[in-house]
Amino acid sequence: MKTVYKAFDEVLGMEGAWNQVKLADVFRSPDELQRHYSEIHLLKYLDHSSIMQFYESWIDINFVNEMFTSSTLREYRQRRQRVDIRVIKNWFCQILRGLAYPHCHDPPVIHRDLKCDNIFVHGHLGQVKIGDLGLAAILHGSKHAHCVIGTPEFMALELYEEEYNELIDIYSFGMCILEMLESSSNLQERDFGSR
Repeated sequence: MKTVYKAFDEVLGMEGAWNQVKLADVFRSPDELQRHYSEIHLLKYLDHSSIMQFYESWIDINFVNEMFTSSTLREYRQRRQRVDIRVIKNWFCQILRGLAYPHCHDPPVIHRDLKCDNIFVHGHLGQVKIGDLGLAAILHGSKHAHCVIGTPEFMALELYEEEYNELIDIYSFGMCILEMLESSSNLQERDFGSR
């Protein structure tokens, strides 16, 4: 379980999001511990203007990253009845740049849980950034991952076949587009045929 607090860095004079993981919860599962360490490693490794910036972490799994006062893309969109299509297009371009960056690494990094709840909005700056890399993975060797993981409504079919690459994030991005254009977060009601 991770708790997020609003923080203020008195040295740098900036807000941040203080993420605290309860060690008692994490030590019950080696997989959960590894997932949190992987997220921290990826946040350190990925340095791009369209990905949430990492600041610091400690051994007791506290880490500080950028603070997003306008919430997630889903929450932001739900609070506003109408968002100009030019704004939405700008957001899409930022998200694609944020996906291209880790995908172009060697080996590639895939998010595996891209959805509007994991895209954060800086409303006063017109920026969106990809966050929550807790399920992200680095593709080693075969350049394919072999684990079913993510949010079902945003998962590509390849995830269920347990052999996939960075293209699953593009599928999830397409589902984000649908959600934004339909301004509905209930994708479960959609008929996707033989999914």
